[in-house]
Amino acid sequence: MTNTPPALPKGLRGDVLALPSGPLVEASLAAARAAVHPSLLNHCIRGFYWARLFAAHRGVLNDADYNEELLFAANVMHDLGTGPDAPGRLRFEMEGADLAAAVLTGLGAPAGDVDKVWEAIALHTTPQIPERMGLLTYLTYEGIWIDFGKNAHLVAEEQSRIHAAYPRLEMARHLADEVLAHGARSETAAPPYAIAYHLAQERAADGVTSMERGVVNGPWGE
Repeated sequence: MTNTPPALPKGLRGDVLALPSGPLVEASLAAARAAVHPSLLNHCIRGFYWARLFAAHRGVLNDADYNEELLFAANVMHDLGTGPDAPGRLRFEMEGADLAAAVLTGLGAPAGDVDKVWEAIALHTTPQIPERMGLLTYLTYEGIWIDFGKNAHLVAEEQSRIHAAYPRLEMARHLADEVLAHGARSETAAPPYAIAYHLAQERAADGVTSMERGVVNGPWGE
């Protein structure tokens, strides 16, 4: 008896765990592996899978603006700002976007592609705005937040295989720790209204952040 992969959303062909290939994919994955905690690396890869599934459900896989390599790059590198190469002078989202842009620029990617990935990463914690921006920014945001439980029903059929391949490993706690550590490096790294600022206030108040609490009580758990 063979195991049959779950049915994929209309328009998405092949194995749900398949990844794109090419120099940009390899460089993005290498940058993330070198910079982020293993639980965050899994979170970033899951974000790509969720984003691709979300794109399939929205019927945009064949849109001219859909670029799977850029989608992978934006998702997999979106937390580079929590890593050791981030200067700690700006919000982790922006420093991560700068680091990702440097990876793409080093590969000779077109300036327009660099700008799209930068924007997607810089806005990945900002609600409401990504849906008004380009497709890459919108899909990146939605994919990342599915990993926190938003729109979990859209990926219910595929989530068990993805979580088995890339387990959660207490992602929310590690992410909160890394974002707070980055924000503590300077006042400008956690300005008022930034997510790092709010997480710091929550952690100081009762030792746990809404990010951690939301994931623990959400559909995936930790």
